[in-house]
Amino acid sequence: MPENPLHLLMNPKSVAVAGASNTPTKMGSIQTLSLLKDGYRGKVYFLHPKDKAIFGMPAYPSPQDLPEVPDLAFLVVPINAALTLLEEFGKIGTKRAIVVTAGFKETGEEGANLEKQLNEVAARYDIRFVGPNCLGVINSQICLNTTVYPFPPVDGLLGLASQSGTYVTQILPLSRKRGIKFSKAISLGNEANIDIADALEYLGEDEQTKAVILYIEGIRNGKKFLEIARRVTKRKPVLAQYVGGTASGARAGMSHTGAMAGPDFLYDGMFKQAGIIRVGSIEELYDHGWTLATQPMPKGNRVAVMTNSGGPSSSISYTCDLVGLTVPRYSEKLQEKIRPYLQPHAASSNPVDLTFDTSMRNLAITIPEIILQSGEVDAMISHGIMHSGFLREIYSHAVDFLGDMSFEQFLEMAEPVLEETFEIPRRYNVPHLISTFFGQEDYYTLGFQKHNIPVFHSPEKAARAMGALYHYKLIKERKAGRKNALPKISARASNILKQAKQNGQKALDEHAAKKLLAAYGVPVTKEILTESLKEALAAANKIGYPVALKACHWEIMHKSGKGLIALNVKNANELKKAFLDIRRAAGFFTPILVQQMLSGGREFLAGMTRFAAFGPSVVFGLGGVLTEALRDTTVRVAPLTDADAREMLADIRAKVLLEKFRGMPAVDKEKLAKILQALGNIALLHPEIAEIDLNPLIIDKARPVVADALIVLKG
Repeated sequence: MPENPLHLLMNPKSVAVAGASNTPTKMGSIQTLSLLKDGYRGKVYFLHPKDKAIFGMPAYPSPQDLPEVPDLAFLVVPINAALTLLEEFGKIGTKRAIVVTAGFKETGEEGANLEKQLNEVAARYDIRFVGPNCLGVINSQICLNTTVYPFPPVDGLLGLASQSGTYVTQILPLSRKRGIKFSKAISLGNEANIDIADALEYLGEDEQTKAVILYIEGIRNGKKFLEIARRVTKRKPVLAQYVGGTASGARAGMSHTGAMAGPDFLYDGMFKQAGIIRVGSIEELYDHGWTLATQPMPKGNRVAVMTNSGGPSSSISYTCDLVGLTVPRYSEKLQEKIRPYLQPHAASSNPVDLTFDTSMRNLAITIPEIILQSGEVDAMISHGIMHSGFLREIYSHAVDFLGDMSFEQFLEMAEPVLEETFEIPRRYNVPHLISTFFGQEDYYTLGFQKHNIPVFHSPEKAARAMGALYHYKLIKERKAGRKNALPKISARASNILKQAKQNGQKALDEHAAKKLLAAYGVPVTKEILTESLKEALAAANKIGYPVALKACHWEIMHKSGKGLIALNVKNANELKKAFLDIRRAAGFFTPILVQQMLSGGREFLAGMTRFAAFGPSVVFGLGGVLTEALRDTTVRVAPLTDADAREMLADIRAKVLLEKFRGMPAVDKEKLAKILQALGNIALLHPEIAEIDLNPLIIDKARPVVADALIVLKG
């Protein structure tokens, strides 16, 4: 496997900057000052067509004039100059670049042509680059910062790759206030050369990075991304926010970075398939990512809730239930140990609510240690551990009665910060999250942040973050799927498709579609294609009443509500009438399909469609007349492992219908999963198929059977 291009780009021993000037408010100058002031120890060279010095350091007129070949070229120059300079750096042997310059694909066709030229230059000289239209990178290990915001030296644990520069730069002041520390951060911009899959692979390999977060507007190579993501999530947690799944989000992404978005349900399914945890906001992306980067894996979902107030304890408990966690009632033995440290009216059962207690020892140390020693919980969330923030609030009222006592003197009267507070969770190797309404003005908040214990400013946020941590535990524990080899191409299926192409068809008729499916082991209804009433009557006698009758012609792709279907036909008289009614409704001569009438009470759908960047994807969900109304479906990218298929069955809201239900037996999930795998295989074996729609897929007793099928061909 070739080395990831970001290894050299993120670890340059020398950087050449084009675009800086002696005006410190210009963008190139601001980014250069980050490079110079934040501790980078490599060599920095400046290029400038006129100035002889930049910030007191020598400036050179062109790359050819540099004293050595730099590892990294950093370009913050007009668009035409970027093309010229990349070529010049290529000629001297520089192999990596960051192109901050905007005005490429995100602006339209002309910009896209310029971006193509940029890539052609890079390919000519074997250059790999980040950008264009990006805001640089951060590597905390070597104090490399090429963004517009300061990034003081810090031992970070959270890796970030973003298709928005803002979420690598403007977020930095807030992340410092929240105690979130980045290991590496990469602004990808238009991804003309190095893309988000490359960034994920690099962060997955990086030993310093303990969790990875991704801001995504669109993925250009879905197969590559999925393959890399499945490898990385086995080793470390990956979280993502995707914003291109709506019309407005896709439009904004296209104008922002030229991102090619896809439907929301596709990304939702792909993330699940890859083991990526999807979050709903940028705040959750950082908060949950930091939680997973710093906290040990819980052994289970039992959470201890410790508070000094009833409201937060209820909020935490309620939210825990919503995200798959439990707040178990403690055993009577454990409660007996806790009660001596509580006021008589305080709750001891979990949540433990101390109510108003200004001493932090019981809340922060004594009771947590008793609980953790019991083995009755797997994680802990605490609210209300506070010190200087609270004391400053009451000092403002008490100061008039304290004489000349300063706030610092007032603090000395109070209980000091108890350092043991920060060590207890690690001693027992359990995750510990903090909820507080105080920021860094409170010494406990600062202490937790210093010890990499996540702090949240609402009880619910802490509980949701703990839910993400438990979610990753489930991802780690899920069984690895088996990659089944593609079957041989069926000659029968190939002939069906070849004949349809020769006929100029845009789709297969239902009967031909089912013959193709059956060639790959997909169970279909017993049926006979007929062209006359006599043939139809004979077919019904052979199959056995009741039967279904359908118009069967490739031009009739959708039959419902058009008088082209007759169901539950019980005898010859009903068949004669239905046959003639369908012929009349069709308006032209069409064969009639006589089909066994299945009696199953449960209907699902399965299908395949193709998406740009991802290729064929398999869909499963609730079928029949409720399909469009309830929209209860899930999707995975082909090929499907057996685990992918099983997870699809468990991913719909109506999954209870797959179990024993109202006297009906549990569905044969193994056969149902094999149908989904077969659809993915068919799509990969026959690229001339554009779509497959099996609806309804009826459960006959326990056996899934395809009752109707549509296969659309590529134009």
